Order: sequence, then structure tokens, then C-alpha cells
Amino acid sequence: MTVPGTAREFRDAIRAGRLTAVDACTRALERIGRTDPALHAFQTVSADRALARAAAIDRGRAGLDRLPLAGVPIAIKDNICINGVTTTAGSRILEHFVPPYDATVVGRLEQAGAVIVGKTVCDEFAMGSSTENSAFGPTKNPWDPDRIPGGSSGGSAAAVAARMTPVALGSDTGGSIRQPAALCGVVGLKPTWGRVSRYGLIAFASSLDQIGPFATTVEDAALVLQAIAGPDPCDATAAAHGVPDYVTALPNEPAKALRGRKIGIPRRLLESGVDADVRAAFDAAVSQLEDLGATLVDVDLPHSRHAIAVYYLIATAEASSNLARYDGVRYGLRAPLGPDDDLISMYERTRAAGFGAEVKRRIMLGTYVLSAGYYDAYYLKGQQVRTLIRRDFDRAFESVDVVAVPTSPTTAFRFGERTEDPLQMYLADVFTVSAPLAGLPAISVPCGFGAGRLPVGLQLTGRPFDETTILGIAHAYERTAGWWKEEPPDLKVGPT
Repeated sequence: MTVPGTAREFRDAIRAGRLTAVDACTRALERIGRTDPALHAFQTVSADRALARAAAIDRGRAGLDRLPLAGVPIAIKDNICINGVTTTAGSRILEHFVPPYDATVVGRLEQAGAVIVGKTVCDEFAMGSSTENSAFGPTKNPWDPDRIPGGSSGGSAAAVAARMTPVALGSDTGGSIRQPAALCGVVGLKPTWGRVSRYGLIAFASSLDQIGPFATTVEDAALVLQAIAGPDPCDATAAAHGVPDYVTALPNEPAKALRGRKIGIPRRLLESGVDADVRAAFDAAVSQLEDLGATLVDVDLPHSRHAIAVYYLIATAEASSNLARYDGVRYGLRAPLGPDDDLISMYERTRAAGFGAEVKRRIMLGTYVLSAGYYDAYYLKGQQVRTLIRRDFDRAFESVDVVAVPTSPTTAFRFGERTEDPLQMYLADVFTVSAPLAGLPAISVPCGFGAGRLPVGLQLTGRPFDETTILGIAHAYERTAGWWKEEPPDLKVGPT
């Protein structure tokens, strides 16, 4: 038989008896064993746990039709807690931390029948755009191992791109799902803030963080979102909104789905800073949407040019507060102390040894902008401009259904190119930070290739809690364009 490629295909094969959950899990683990040594997408592989879970699903075969992700192998970013599985958040300070509980999304995935095969590499505390900030070494891009896979969820993106698992979970604070999805040529969805519970997600910036799926196809992303979305009594910020049937709502006929849809293009944002090959792929993608019946409408998002500055004020401020808990007292690393060291010395030694350079940089920036003399000038001003960014989108959505931009202004860059220039690294998120600042859903779908056959992503941003629309438009484009079928070199999966 042909090896299933998508989550939907895995599930259907297992339901039909053409494949067992144990077989599916074993194949995923074998592929990880063959492929991951060259890529380092996985921080931890939980083979025994995964096989036991798969065997339990096979024993309950009579109920498989009620499990939307029956037997589907899935990877989880290493800042999402799994009971009994080491969860490091890419940091030495949590190198040996084993959570005593599951994140809500983990419990919901397993209730839906998914089989979690391991934890993926991420930038330390999700702070980065390349995985180069992981304390345990970076992930490599399956399309070119000399290049970064994006970040901070680069391990999850690479795992899906390399077909180690058909789906994976990541977290998105300023673009950490969508940017690596674009650079690795897969689908990445950041839901509306509050659509998915953050209980069990190790916090970076609480008003921005959101868990979401990576997937081979938009339909797979909808399947996973369907499983993990919804209210949660463990998370007061999880919205009480009902969860639509995202999968059923996907259009069967692309032309009909796009007829009458209005796609907003903020052309002034694209006037500079976008590589020519990325711009060409983006222009071709929106032209294809137009050919399928959509109308392209110019929109203005005047305050989005300030989004990077606003993001790095708000995100660092929240990070400095959230990371204060890592002090060597309750859990995580405690640095060795001398006989003359006091409590303050323990804090200083622990945090100096446990945190990497980027995390220290952001803690210091955040502490500065929250300090008494600068709070109004920086943090408060940033929150005010954040409101203006949201209002710009609200006005745009009065005349359009989604806003389209390239996901990243460049294709994947080489390791080391931006590590000495943090500002250039931060600018990798120039098109992704506005959506989390405004609390909006956004999706990245493959839309072609740039120079060197490196993937390019198309980003669609929608109204709050209207994931149905962005999924529908992305699905219609994907089915017509067919970029999702492309695989990295030397990773073709043939009959077995």
C-alpha cells in the first residue's frame, strides 16, 4: 500500500482497517529515526509512550469512528507540558523539568485519538525566529540543511515538512507558527487569542501566546484545530465561544468558494523590504485568487509599520514578568552555591547559568520598559499603538474578508547570518506580529518557491474568531495551486 501522507489519510486508513495505529506509530518513529539525525527537529522522542497509546487505540477499534484523529502521529513543541515527559522550553533552566500534568491541548488531542510521538525543538522560551536560540542546538531546514527552519517553532515545522509526522503543535507569540511554516513549506495556523486554551503552555508573553497547528494541508490544520479549540475551566482567558465544525465548512469547489470574496492587500506595507522572489510568489498567489473569483481590494494599515517596535515593547515586558518565576527555589535549575552565598546570590547564579543570551536580553529590555521612569513613555505608549493596530484591521474588515501579505519578507536565511544583529533577526517577523497584537487569526500556506527552491508562504489574516473564513480561502487556494504536494529533496515517500 502507499504510505499515508496527511492526517486525514492516516485516520481514514486506520478506521478502514488498512493500517493499525501501532503500524502508523511505528512508521512515524522509523522515519524520525532515519531523518531526524540530519535535521534535529525532535528534542525528545517518546517511543514507548507512543506505542502504548497506539496499542490502546487499536484495542478500542469499535470506537474509532468517534475519534477524529484516530491513530494520527503528532509532534508537540517542547514548551507544551506532557505529564511524565521532559519539557525544557529549549532552556537549560528547565533541562530536567518533568511536568506532573498534561496541557489542555495534549489531553484533547489524545481524547481525539492522536498519538504523540515526541517533543520538538524550539527557541529558548519561544524567543527567536530561527531555533538558533535553543540551548540544545538548532533545527535544520529540510529544504536546505544549511539554512534555518524559522522559529520559534522550527522543530515542529521541520517535522511536518520532512514528513516525520503529518501534523504538529506549535505556539505563536509574534509569528512563531506562521513564519517557520512559510520557510519550511507547510501550513501553519495561529488561531484567535483565546480560541485555544493556554493551560500547560510555558508562558512567554501571556497576552500574545497562542497554541496552533502545523499541517501538511489546510484540512489537516482544521482537523487539529477542531480537536483542541474551545473553552477551558483551567484557563480563564480561553474564550467561551462555541467551536464551529471547521472541517465540514471547508469548500468542495474552489471557484465557488472564492466567488465574491474580497482580499485586502496593504500595498504600502509591501513597498520595501520584501525580497523580489518572495514578492513574485506572493503576486502570483493573489492573482490566482483573483482568477478564481476573488476581488483584490487595496487596504491601508497605517500603524502596522510600528508593529515590530510595539511587539518588542509588550512582549519583552510580559516576558520579564513571566520569567521571574525561574529563581532556583521551586523547580528547574539551581546553580551550585558556595558557603558564603545568600538568597540573592542563588538567584543571580541560577539565572546567569540557566538563561541564554537572547532570553537575558529580552528580560532586561522588558524590565527597563516597565520601570517607573519609563513605563508611560514605552510600555503604555506601546499598548496605545496596539489598540490603533487593531482598529486599522477593524476598518479593513468593513470592506474585505481577509488581509493578505507574504508571511516572511525573505526565504530561509543561512545559519549565523543574523545572530550578531538582533534587529535584523527581529525584522523576520515584520508581517506576522500584527495579528497577535490585534488578537486575530492568521494562516500561512505554501505559495511557491524563491531562489534556490526555498519555500514562500502566503499569509491570510481574518476577523476575530473567524477561522472558518481563513481556512476556507486557504483551502480553496491550496487545492488549486497544489504547492502542498511538493516535498523537500531526498524525502520522497513511495510505495511500501
